[in-house]
Amino acid sequence: MNISEKTVDGGGITIVTIEGRLDANSSSVLEGRFNELAAQGGLQFVFDLNGLEYVSSAGLRSLLLAAKKTKANRGKLALFGMNENVREVFDMSGFSAIFSIYDTESEAVAAVQ
Repeated sequence: MNISEKTVDGGGITIVTIEGRLDANSSSVLEGRFNELAAQGGLQFVFDLNGLEYVSSAGLRSLLLAAKKTKANRGKLALFGMNENVREVFDMSGFSAIFSIYDTESEAVAAVQ
């Protein structure tokens, strides 16, 4: 799994790009990186899942922890770019109702502003 980030909107929004597999072997990497970003004062996050090939229950847990931490800090988090398989996992697990999910980056960015 690869994780990268960039800031947009004058640095107010962090876009976190996740590529590869988000599973038990890689979820701790995402959690650690997200905690670093939150500790730096980040409050608005958009997760780009265009390159996410697979997500397990451990990966869902990592995303849920990020959402909870963001909410506790009074921030906002949105997801976009899920492929069909990843979207099916979100739908079947009920996570589609928990997260704000968009088709495009611009829609997700607008949602967290």
